[in-house]
Amino acid sequence: MRILVLGGSGFVGRAMAELAVARGDTVTVFNRGLRSPVDGVEVRTGDRLADDGLAALATGEWDAVVDTWSAAGEVVGAAAALLKGRAGHFTYVSSRSVYLFDEDGHQPGLDEHAPLVDAADPGYAGDKLRGELATAVFDGPVLLARAGLILGPHEDIGRLPWWLHRLHRGGPTLAPGPRELPLQYIDARDLAAFVLDNAAAGRTGPFNTVSPPGHTTMGEFLDIAVEVTGGRAELRWRDPETILAAGIEPWIQLPVWLPPGPLHNFLHAGDVSRALAAGLRCRPVRETITDTWNWLPPQPPQRADRPVLGLDPELESAVTGLPGGGVGGHDVQAAVGQ
Repeated sequence: MRILVLGGSGFVGRAMAELAVARGDTVTVFNRGLRSPVDGVEVRTGDRLADDGLAALATGEWDAVVDTWSAAGEVVGAAAALLKGRAGHFTYVSSRSVYLFDEDGHQPGLDEHAPLVDAADPGYAGDKLRGELATAVFDGPVLLARAGLILGPHEDIGRLPWWLHRLHRGGPTLAPGPRELPLQYIDARDLAAFVLDNAAAGRTGPFNTVSPPGHTTMGEFLDIAVEVTGGRAELRWRDPETILAAGIEPWIQLPVWLPPGPLHNFLHAGDVSRALAAGLRCRPVRETITDTWNWLPPQPPQRADRPVLGLDPELESAVTGLPGGGVGGHDVQAAVGQ
């Protein structure tokens, strides 16, 4: 296949390009040229936010296009319009954030038919929904890959990289409970395989592209990460009430973690039966953690448009010094951008 990846040098786009090259596809990537490209791709350079920024894509034909853009939706529309008639299939990597979060008590089982946010929403969720809507100008088969938490090598958000560096540093380490708290995420390489397979099959419409709920747990996730990073950390499990009472912000100061409650259900208990039926396969969490650790540089890449994640050591020390708590639940209503 002839594949065009809009992006292709960062995290998710890089996984797409690497897998397509490994499969023997002819791969073109389009980006600003700020990072080293994947070996074996044709690079076309441009800034999608600049006037005439798509000029490098004025010529060429492709069997499939994958767009990883995560900001203003009109940018997605501009690319889709330009490529109309010159590409056989268009995939937009969207987000499960497009679903409307019920602050009064979100329940598990969210599928692709769930209500969506208002298209005028000014935040990340609105950007992603506007990106989805903008693909209509492509006037051809479009797949919407609604991902959630994305992990794996080359992550430039800082979630798994922060945990791995923190656990490698060792010592008493705050472990947010409960241990059996289920996690739902996707390895970027498994997302790439799903997208490329389904582009080749010509599938269309929205798919929740994350692992089944409970693919791993907070306990398994941290236990494996401790082992992989050298066994230096001593996990000090604390219940959600203790952590929240200390003023620690879930997801931001403790990446990946959300306490039990509506927002956890929203992010970690989605229905992925449609994606599984279309061939989604998720590798074991140990493989994701090990491969990310083997790749991880001392200073991982960090996207400028996302907050720097992690917990202040003094605050962590104060909480790990408290007596261990039981297992509890707490509702947190905060904006979560994938």
